[in-house]
Amino acid sequence: MKINVLLHYKRILVCLVLLGYCTTAVSQSGYGLWLDYKKISDASLLNDYQNQIQSVYFPAKSETLDVAREELKLGLDALLGTTTEFSATASSKGTLIVSKFDALDQKIQKNLRKITIPEDGFYIGHVSGNTIITAKEDIGVLYGVFNFLRLLQTQQSIDKLTLLDGPKIDLRILNHWDNLDGTVERGYAGKSLWKWQKLPTYIDQRYIDYARANASIGINGTVLTNVNANAWLLTPGYIDKVAALADTFRPYGVKVYLTARFSAPIEIGQLSTADPLDPEVQQWWKTKIDSVYAKIPDFGGFLVKANSEGQPGPQNYGRTHVDGANMMAEALAPHNGVVLWRAFVYSEHDASDRAKQAYSEFVPMDGDFKENVIIQVKNGPIDFQPREPFHPIFGAMPKTALAMEFQITQEYLGFSTHLVFLPKLFEEVLQADTYQQGKGSLVAKVIDGSLDNHKITAISGVSNIGSDLNWTGHPFAQANWYGYGRLAWNPYLNAEVIAEQWLRSTYSNEEAFVEPMTDLLIESREAVVNYMTPLGLHHIMDTNHHYGPGPWVSELARPEWNPTYYHKTDANGIGFDRTQKGSGAVLQYADPVAQRFEQLDQCPENLLLWFHHLPWDYTLSDGQTLWNSIGLHYQKGVDQVRDMLKVWEQMSPYVDALSHKEVRMLLDIQLQEAIWWKDACMQYFHQYSKLPFPEGMEKPEHSLDYYKSLKHPYAPGI
Repeated sequence: MKINVLLHYKRILVCLVLLGYCTTAVSQSGYGLWLDYKKISDASLLNDYQNQIQSVYFPAKSETLDVAREELKLGLDALLGTTTEFSATASSKGTLIVSKFDALDQKIQKNLRKITIPEDGFYIGHVSGNTIITAKEDIGVLYGVFNFLRLLQTQQSIDKLTLLDGPKIDLRILNHWDNLDGTVERGYAGKSLWKWQKLPTYIDQRYIDYARANASIGINGTVLTNVNANAWLLTPGYIDKVAALADTFRPYGVKVYLTARFSAPIEIGQLSTADPLDPEVQQWWKTKIDSVYAKIPDFGGFLVKANSEGQPGPQNYGRTHVDGANMMAEALAPHNGVVLWRAFVYSEHDASDRAKQAYSEFVPMDGDFKENVIIQVKNGPIDFQPREPFHPIFGAMPKTALAMEFQITQEYLGFSTHLVFLPKLFEEVLQADTYQQGKGSLVAKVIDGSLDNHKITAISGVSNIGSDLNWTGHPFAQANWYGYGRLAWNPYLNAEVIAEQWLRSTYSNEEAFVEPMTDLLIESREAVVNYMTPLGLHHIMDTNHHYGPGPWVSELARPEWNPTYYHKTDANGIGFDRTQKGSGAVLQYADPVAQRFEQLDQCPENLLLWFHHLPWDYTLSDGQTLWNSIGLHYQKGVDQVRDMLKVWEQMSPYVDALSHKEVRMLLDIQLQEAIWWKDACMQYFHQYSKLPFPEGMEKPEHSLDYYKSLKHPYAPGI
């Protein structure tokens, strides 16, 4: 399968020109993502690159090597401004040699004999005046090519290059919450990519470009459909459609996974039960899974949401998560498939604390799951909030493989209109120390298996991708897809490094652009926390669509769906008491983490109201009262967005006019909504505190009744 991305660009160009857009507007339409290769602008560096890459030796004997070769040519032609010459031999100096290790010349192999290339990894270096890209597997070669091109894109020296790299996590997966009708739950970038009515015969070029983009950042799996699953997906007609996508993605090393509806044996199998211990149900799943692998030999497995938010599961039959997960795992095991079983569970029958429920339900089952079961755990104990403490399950189930679940789509962080660089959030969680096995027991070590020596490791990210031309709605939301992939490959990467790489690859290598924009990206996550949920506040958004503030919502059917459940504001103060005197959630963490969260003088102030209910006049470390500090944090968030706008205005020399205008308009919306969050929340809290708004905080523009009257029945993403 060949890359037709240039042809696709031409089609986009023609369409936009016909619609009246000038051709320069296409240059940064966003479709090309971070792979829109541009000629090296530094003349001296360009000359160095051209001297070191005078020709390319690249024997290709597989579909994956074919796409790697095509990618290399596409990149080099654009970056170097030349036509890449492929040579039949690697005899002359100045040759870029790209090959699987066992196909290299024996002399080169001997020079590299001390190098151990990791599985799916690659080596880039120099031997006898030539640059080498090599790997054990075909997919490693493709990853090596993408990484080499990234070095050129970001204008790194390759004179004395020695790079040995490989993924630290086995399964690096995107979760699409796409429905079969083309809608996307919590999607803010258009409709689903998957055109089910045209599959399996029609293969949209975007499927190829999607797989290519994922491969460029090391993502090797995709769950095609919503965790709120549809059993119809497992019928033969849809499996044929899924098989066509799997065939398309395979050269790029991307496996397909599906969401499995637990009640499928009833809904499409004509059984009277879905009891996981019923022999007929077990046989139904075995037969169904065998039929899937007959069409898709490298099928990855199932992602399951069970007994959560109304989804069916084993508890419907008096069984456990272990019973349900192991039943599926046993049927998948002969095919090397896995079950990703979500730990996102909370019950209306447990009145204590929603934050405790997943831990209480799953940790006692540690050691009971089969080896090919991976428990998929959200980064925090509630639900993808702008800031949460790390989930206490991490490190507490040493006998069970755990996958991280991040949310790349911005359900709680401003949809696709707010610029928020999520790798900073991801980094914060991954670098958190659980202390489960003493100091240094990082969440990242739980996920990559090094803490507990797990055989299978996984990480998942809920996709922010849709049918919009630029894929992600907001141009800068592409950085979150990119950053997730980079951290899935290496969970120890620094968010600033990722931000700089993405900016250089996507926009410009000019330092006057890269430095201030890197600062802007890194600051953007803290800005959204400040103007939405400062000091540990959480889950105070409006209901259902989750658009805008709604701290007053209190009448939903289940208590834990209401924002008032989480902030517990009253005349005495604000915050959720999760200390030992409250819900006791702190006890789910290992010491000294539990003690740090328990003790007021040790608890991080950015999580203060997550763990403590405090009086309005409580004094913080800076001498401000709690009431004043809440207001000033909201104001700071607004001011940070204003600063983002000022920085972006100065970036016009480095970005085309259409892209610059688009981002500026989105930042205008972000500023308006940041003010809305500040004003609505502070007016609501004010009715309880009865205190004057702090000096330095701009007074709310409207009354509380005005903010409560705002309705948004057609907000996207539902």
